[in-house]
Amino acid sequence: MKTLGLLGGMSAESTTVYYQVLNRLVRERLGGLHSADLILRSVDFAPIADLQAKDDWDATGTILADAARRLETAGAQAILICANTMHLNYDQVAAAVSAPVIHIADATARALEALGVRRPLLLATRFTMEKAFYRDRLAAQGIEATIPAKTDRDRLHAIIFEELVVGDIRAASKAETLAIYAKARAEGCDGVIFGCTEIGLLVSPDDFDTPAVDTAIAHCEAAVDFALG
Repeated sequence: MKTLGLLGGMSAESTTVYYQVLNRLVRERLGGLHSADLILRSVDFAPIADLQAKDDWDATGTILADAARRLETAGAQAILICANTMHLNYDQVAAAVSAPVIHIADATARALEALGVRRPLLLATRFTMEKAFYRDRLAAQGIEATIPAKTDRDRLHAIIFEELVVGDIRAASKAETLAIYAKARAEGCDGVIFGCTEIGLLVSPDDFDTPAVDTAIAHCEAAVDFALG
C-alpha cells in the first residue's frame, strides 16, 4: 500500500470526511483490520480564507506548495488537496513535488462519466463556480458544468463559509440548496456536482432525482485506487 499525503484543513470539517472515507474504502477492499496509510498536514484555514477573499492566489499557492513539500519529505507517495477551490493552486503544488497530485476534478469527471452525466449543476464556492480553472478541467473531459444565477451563487458561498466550514448544518440551508437545484433541473441539468467538499455535509445524493457526485468521495476513491494499485 502506498502512503497518501492529505493537504487538509480547508476546512477541518471536510478533512474529517476524507480521513473516514479513505479508511473505510481501504478496509472494504482489503478486509480485516486494514486501514489507509496516511500523512495529514492540516493548515490553519483562517489566513487562507482571508487571502481567498483578497484574490491573492499567489500567496495561497505558496502556502500549499510548502505544505505539499513537507508531506513528500514525510514520505507521501501521492498528494491530495482536500478542497475543490484550492485546486486553483494545483499547478503550483504539482510543481513543488515529484509525487503525483491527484486532481479532484479528474476524479469527479470519471465518476460523472460512469453515471452518464454530461451537463451537471456545479454547487460550490463562488471561486470554484465563477473562475475557469475547475469548469475548464471538466470541459476538457467532456463535462459541461452549469452554475446557478449570481444571487444563488452568493447564497451558496455564504452557506459554505458561514455555516458548513464550522459544522453548522441547517435544514433551511438544505432547502435553499435544493431549490437552487430545482431551477437548474428545469433548465436541463442532468446531474449534480457537490463541488465543495463540505456540500456533502448538507445534502445527500439521495436528495436529487438525477445522479449526484460527492467530489470528496470521488477524490478518495481515486486516491485508494492509486494507493492499492
